[in-house]
Parts: sequence; structure tokens; C-alpha cells
Amino acid sequence: MPTPRPIAHSRTARPTIEGAGVHLHRAFGTTGEALLFDPFLLLDDFRADDPREFVRGFPWHPHRGMETVTYMLEGRVRHGDSLGNRGVIGAGDLQWMSAGGGIVHEEMPEREAGRLGGFQLWVNLPRTVKLSPPRYQEIAAASVPMVEQGGSARVRVLAGTFDGVTGPVRDVAADPLYLDVTLLPGAALSLAVPPDHTALAYVIEGTASFAPGASPAGNRTVVLMGPGDTVEAAAGVEGARFLALAGKPLKEPIAWGGPIVMNTDDELRQAFAEYRDGTFLKGR
Repeated sequence: MPTPRPIAHSRTARPTIEGAGVHLHRAFGTTGEALLFDPFLLLDDFRADDPREFVRGFPWHPHRGMETVTYMLEGRVRHGDSLGNRGVIGAGDLQWMSAGGGIVHEEMPEREAGRLGGFQLWVNLPRTVKLSPPRYQEIAAASVPMVEQGGSARVRVLAGTFDGVTGPVRDVAADPLYLDVTLLPGAALSLAVPPDHTALAYVIEGTASFAPGASPAGNRTVVLMGPGDTVEAAAGVEGARFLALAGKPLKEPIAWGGPIVMNTDDELRQAFAEYRDGTFLKGR
């Protein structure tokens, strides 16, 4: 019999400012929280109506030892990097970037009428591949499969497998599940998750409960699940939309300094020294 996961931890994302002045909400993103959410390091929600809150973006900055995952709901973000890659992430698109041994890049929202809406997830890399060559997986919205269940649930499968449908993201060490789930009012959904994986949900519209008898979680609430092999989601009277995430924990030490995530403080100091002296870019 499937074992529903209980709720281990729940909190509302906190307002913060990052980059050159981007106003966002951080669901989690400290070293202590990363140990709870392992292999996930950080989840930022940058939905906003006012361009003054996001237009300065994230100018050139380094990454090493981790992956950044950008998923857009509305608007467009232009990106470029030290390898010469250039492109735009638009509504419904996903970019999964593995920084590996080192990359310097920028992410700049394009000034347009209307909202900007999206999320950035950071995923840790295991020690064995922290210095691997950087790589991108650029996923266009049209390449993301949609699964509909009984007319009451719609699930965009970005990574992993749901209901026999596998998303386009491939060959990621964390073996991730990344779903964008929409439930009509009162609808329920059961998500199978490997019992050894960390599982969480982040509500972006309406309300939903994520365990039998649990209180509903509203917009910008992150819910971390306890042990089990299914996540039981039930929408409230307004329906719900949420991101469902799961990944295999690394269970490795974390030495974290801004955009660089290593295993030891010595490795972290070395990374910043290399960035200062111009020898940072590796694995190319």
C-alpha cells in the first residue's frame, strides 16, 4: 500500500532583494535550510507587476559546483555567459544550467508591458561532478508535455515522470521530479515519489493541502514532506496551482558562499581566489 507523506515543515516565502535590486520572495536558501531540502539549495519566486522591482536583473556573476533552474510563467529573461551562449527564456520555458567547474553569466529581464513571473531553483551537484564542464538544457514551452487527469488536473512535466509521461530534462545527478500542477476546486491528485527522495511543494495560486487532514497552504507557501512514497494534494475552494519538486539527497557537506557551492571551506576560498585572479573558469 502507498504511504502518504506527512508534512515535515511549512513556511511562507520571505521578501528579499538580490542581484542589482530585484525584489523577490525566497522560499528557502540558507545552508541550514539546504540540509533540510537536500539536494535543493534555494528557491526564489520573482513574480512582480512593477518593472522597477525587477528590471535591473542579475548582471554578470560567477557560479561553480551547482545548477540553476529558471522556469518562466510570464515575461522574458535574456541571458548570456562566458562561453558565448546567448538566448531568451520566455513564458513556459525552462533553462537547466549546470555551472560545473565554473561559469560567469547574466540574467536580465526584458522591459515589457505586463508582469514578469518565474522561479529560480538551485540544485546542488555531488562532489564527483562539481568541476565538470558547464552545460545547458534549454527547454522550450512547446517541448514540455502536459498530462490531464479526469478534467480536474493538469500537470506540466518538466523533469522526471508523472503518469507514464517523462519530461524533457535529462541526465541530472539529483534524478529530479519537477511538475507544474493545476487543480480545479476540490480536485485531488496523488504523486508517486521515490521514498529516498526529498519532496516539496510550492503554492503559486489558490490553496492546497498536502497530507490527509492537513491545513491548506496558500500562495508563496513552501511545504516540505516527511517520509513516504506519495504526496497527496487536494485543492481548496478556489482551486490550486503549485510546483512539485523531488530529488535524491546528496548527503554531503555544504560550503556555500553566494553563487558558489562546494564541500569544504578550503574549496570555497580557492574558488573565490581563482575568480579574483582570473583562473576561475574550468572544465571547458
